[in-house]
Amino acid sequence: MNKKKILIVTYGFYPEISPRSFRATELAKEFVRQGHEVTVVAPAKVGLEKFLSEYAVDFIDIGEVTWKVPVLRSNSSIAQLFNRVMVRLSSLWFEYPLIQLKGKVSKALKKLKGFDLLISVAVPYPIHWGVSSVWNKKGDGNPAKTWVADCGDPYMGQENDTFSPPFYFAWLEKSFCRKADYLSLPTENSYIGYYPEFHNKIVVIPQGFKFEEYRINETKRNENKLIFGYGGMFIPGRRDPREFLEFLVSLENEFDFEFHVYTSSPQYVESFAQRSKRIKLFPVIDRLELMDRFSTMDFLVNFTNVGKAQTPSKLIDYAILGKPIINIETGNLNNELVLEFLTKNYSNSIVIPNPEQYRIENVCSQFLSLTD
Repeated sequence: MNKKKILIVTYGFYPEISPRSFRATELAKEFVRQGHEVTVVAPAKVGLEKFLSEYAVDFIDIGEVTWKVPVLRSNSSIAQLFNRVMVRLSSLWFEYPLIQLKGKVSKALKKLKGFDLLISVAVPYPIHWGVSSVWNKKGDGNPAKTWVADCGDPYMGQENDTFSPPFYFAWLEKSFCRKADYLSLPTENSYIGYYPEFHNKIVVIPQGFKFEEYRINETKRNENKLIFGYGGMFIPGRRDPREFLEFLVSLENEFDFEFHVYTSSPQYVESFAQRSKRIKLFPVIDRLELMDRFSTMDFLVNFTNVGKAQTPSKLIDYAILGKPIINIETGNLNNELVLEFLTKNYSNSIVIPNPEQYRIENVCSQFLSLTD
């Protein structure tokens, strides 16, 4: 095997629970397993020591974001409203405070040389912008021979936020797209979120996981009670659970079921969980522990995104578990489909094609092929 020097630049990394953290962490683990020399540039999170004791990764800590949005120190309703507006507008208009990552990444990369492959992982996109600020298209003095900008959700072409980024961020978007050798996207449909002039740089490399790490829980439970679950965040008006939850609550006396929700946005579920014992609300937990719990359930729930440019990575986890999956579309709830699943009729379950493509071994091979 030809040993490579690989540099991964990311904001999310172990033990953070997020799709982009999973992306960077799983890549680092598998590259090390394959015998490559791996360096990760990221903010160090509490608990990282456990990972570094198991995997021979050279970790460069760029520190957490320290810039703060100016807010009012008051609990009044006016102050709280002002603070929410300030946080939202600072992020939307200036990508603040995450724009600080651009300088942090740039500073770290100026000291690094001699890598075969650099993979920068976004979101947030200031990670790509930081790499772009030190990258020379002529190749002189770059940290690596090949740069792959790995993109999750699109930036300028996003479809699932309430507001689109201001027009002036197009300059930063186009700048990193021009300089990167490749833009890696998780699904084939994601390309529509990027400027056509860069479509020739796009390669599709899905999210990847180590299948053998998944545990199938064989614990016996009450087979008469239907249990199904969802894990992930919600977006009001986009990936919104309220219509579905309202319908479930209306059926609580007709069916013996429990819907288990694991989310970092509990505000969209709390009122329903208070109204009905059928709705069980839980905080976010470790991904493998969540999959262990999901493996005991009858089926799993996916809330679809708006448009086709963004695909939930949780579908990969669901596919590996081999559980039936119900698709819930915000604003267009299919009541008959929900009733089918509640009666254990899974004939209209989502089918995830070719699950083998999500093996991390195959995903890493795709990245390595870009260095040939």
